[in-house]
Amino acid sequence: MTKIIVDGTEIDVPPEYTLLQACEAAGAEIPRFCYHERLSIAGNCRMCLIEVVGVPKPMASCAMGVRDLPPNKDGTPKILNTKTPMVRKAREGVMEFLLINHPLDCPICDQGGECDLQDQAMAYGVDHTRFQENKRAVEDKYIGPLVKTSMNRCIQCTRCIRFSTEVAGVSELGATGRGEDMEITTYLEQAMTSELQSNVVDLCPVGALTSKPYAFAARPWELTKTQSIDVMDALGSAIRIDTRGREVMRILPRINDDVNEEWISDKTRHVVDGLRTQRLDQPYLRENGRLRPATWKEAFATIANRLRPVDSAKVGAIVGDLAGAEEMFALKDLMGRLGSANIDARQDGVAIDPAAGRASYLFNATIAGIEQADALLIIGANPRREAAVLNARIRKRWRQGNFPIAVIGEKADLTYTYDYLGAGAETLSGIAGSKFAESLKGAERPLIIVGAGALARKDGAALLALAAKAAGDLGVIKDGWNGFSVLHTAASRVGALDLGLVPGAGGQTAAQMAGGVVEVLFLLGADEIEVAPGPFVVYIGTHGDRGAHRADVILPGAAYPEKSAIYVNTEGRVQMASRAAFPPGDAREDWAILRALSDVLGCRLGYDSLPALRQALYAAHPHFMRIDQIAPADAAAIGKLASAGGAPDKAPLRSPVTDFYLTNPIARASAVMAECSALANAVHKSAAE
Repeated sequence: MTKIIVDGTEIDVPPEYTLLQACEAAGAEIPRFCYHERLSIAGNCRMCLIEVVGVPKPMASCAMGVRDLPPNKDGTPKILNTKTPMVRKAREGVMEFLLINHPLDCPICDQGGECDLQDQAMAYGVDHTRFQENKRAVEDKYIGPLVKTSMNRCIQCTRCIRFSTEVAGVSELGATGRGEDMEITTYLEQAMTSELQSNVVDLCPVGALTSKPYAFAARPWELTKTQSIDVMDALGSAIRIDTRGREVMRILPRINDDVNEEWISDKTRHVVDGLRTQRLDQPYLRENGRLRPATWKEAFATIANRLRPVDSAKVGAIVGDLAGAEEMFALKDLMGRLGSANIDARQDGVAIDPAAGRASYLFNATIAGIEQADALLIIGANPRREAAVLNARIRKRWRQGNFPIAVIGEKADLTYTYDYLGAGAETLSGIAGSKFAESLKGAERPLIIVGAGALARKDGAALLALAAKAAGDLGVIKDGWNGFSVLHTAASRVGALDLGLVPGAGGQTAAQMAGGVVEVLFLLGADEIEVAPGPFVVYIGTHGDRGAHRADVILPGAAYPEKSAIYVNTEGRVQMASRAAFPPGDAREDWAILRALSDVLGCRLGYDSLPALRQALYAAHPHFMRIDQIAPADAAAIGKLASAGGAPDKAPLRSPVTDFYLTNPIARASAVMAECSALANAVHKSAAE
């Protein structure tokens, strides 16, 4: 540790700290535009100037380390000042230069009200300018359907360039020209293709880069802000939902270093318009092949009449990818009271059985644990498409060096280099004898990621056993480290497996139920599975998607911003999503629909409120009450998996996520996501040609 004195306060700081970090550790507030904690240091803006006693000029505190300070001859600690007249004058001079060419169009700027330049101009700006020349004018650039440019406002902090290069791993933004002629643009003004590109809007300290779908929609002081959890993938990224009245206006990231740091994917951020489109806002009944509006009473009576003559073994339920723990628990309770063991939350057919133990289906290394890993094998997954933020975490670890990566399965651009070992199960069977096996065996914390591309197949159980055997052979599981990690694609999946939403004794799987072996089938937001003709289908969901098109009775539910619900992410972390808005029309929360339906069916569920439901949930599964914690999983389960055996076929492993932007009914209802999908497909097609 190094002793320094900041504004008269003596503190000890690590020598690797920058002067900016040291000053902030002492409680000083340092203004900045270009510096960001998660990006490399550029030292462009000079707003962070401080005084180092003994140095005749102000120093850029972001670009100088504590260890680089010249020692005092008498051995006393260096003195740093952040509030002296010299420092203030220097910062005011920098601000004057920054505002020389700025258009000062705050009244029409979407950044107004949450702009770093506005905030710091209040502290260091002046009420007039000494600059008499014409302001610089820069042509706005097209960089895609998500990010709107107004480059007259740009102060060349280069945060956007550093993010796209370092974090997103797609070097599409760059600077041309020098000095006053410097402009930030994409190559030949093409659209950005990264799944994380919209994070540059949050990073931009001025209004040069703003959200194109959100342009001129609202001001920040009009919005009600609610902390919640994302369900577009299985990571459970921390988000903030901003609403005006009953309408969700935008979604922004929150900082959670254990999960998403401060990034979210473009799908998470821009799926907002899908929450308003193609919504189910009243019950419907199918008569003579056509759906007609109905009342709740009519819908419930129709379901009861259809269920009455049906044997309980012929009633089934399939749970979708966006369901919360409460409605899944209520559905399982209802099916139990009806006497049916036909319930399944694995609509994509992943070969995972919770009876094998939690460690068999969790991302055991944890998301943050990726940064401690020192070798990685990816089996049947495309993290860039299945969990873009997790892929950025892998890239972050890769950039630190000494992190060999290999892939078995689909060959794709993952934004980092890797050894491609092969496409199928034969490669996985022989992994112990491969050259890369030495990297895993020699690693202190080796990591294996198994994706749905391996598990969502008919031979998924055999592939899972092979992966578990490889984990044992290669020393992936050690004292204090479990590197066997399953990457799920559905937000509801781990919670459903924790609740045991798989077929009971003699029960049918989702594929069997959808194939027509049941007579009455409940779909709880299940839109990714085709139901064959025959069963009477009751669909509880939010959008007019595949499930609603097949349904005989539609019961309108609540989307994730419209309900308070518990989700469990891919690493087993229990998270609470809060209600930010209300469902449209006559739509109701899913658990409340099931509770009301149980009355009509004569098997009343024993809870009349959400707190009562949660009490029952916690009593049956205590780990659900430990919000933001991961219940420990016994690694012995992986050894049992390895002994399961099985004969996998030779088909290549492919990620089930073929289109990143259209993976669920909310995304498919979004015009913004449709535009992004079309653009991405065009880029892939031209690249293939």
